[in-house]
Amino acid sequence: MAIKVLGLSTSPRENGNSDLLLRQALAGAQSAGAHPEYIRLSDLNIAPCRECNWCYTTGTCRIEDDYQVLSGKLLNTDRLIFATPIFFMSVCAQAKTLIDRSQCHWANKYILKKQLITAGQDRRAMVIAVGGSKSTKMFDCIRLTMKSYFNSLEMRYAANLFVNKVSDAGQIQKHPSALKEAFRLGKELITAPTPPEKPIDIELT
Repeated sequence: MAIKVLGLSTSPRENGNSDLLLRQALAGAQSAGAHPEYIRLSDLNIAPCRECNWCYTTGTCRIEDDYQVLSGKLLNTDRLIFATPIFFMSVCAQAKTLIDRSQCHWANKYILKKQLITAGQDRRAMVIAVGGSKSTKMFDCIRLTMKSYFNSLEMRYAANLFVNKVSDAGQIQKHPSALKEAFRLGKELITAPTPPEKPIDIELT
């Protein structure tokens, strides 16, 4: 059975730089025989977390919107490629809204002690993040946020593709190596026999 790969584009800008890299990573995964699915978060209706703590007793989110379907996809995929632009040293608002709504997964794992994923299932995740600043400190913020998020989804953090000094729409297409690296990492997300002990880090300028 083909490995399922979910690609989440969280950029509010259609065909943004992180989105273009995500599409290349999914192409790389597909070239290795995976079955890719692309979702643009801005096409969905996902409200912010209300911090009502409903999930602490039920394990589910009481807000009824498009998150319910997306949550099922997150739990049933084998691989996740999460792409975000970097705003104010962190993930964009759309990405953070999704992450915060995943509090129900955190509650299931750490409060209700429920096992949502089959024991021993090989689930891996990769992050693509693009920022306009020359600073690389913004990548530290991304790593911390995504590590916590992937833990709640019970996914191994496998790889990062970080690019700085890229801001204008479509600018990534002129980068000498970013698109090729995205394709390569997307392919390796499928072909690597075991997940790495710590995430593979590719930082490009």
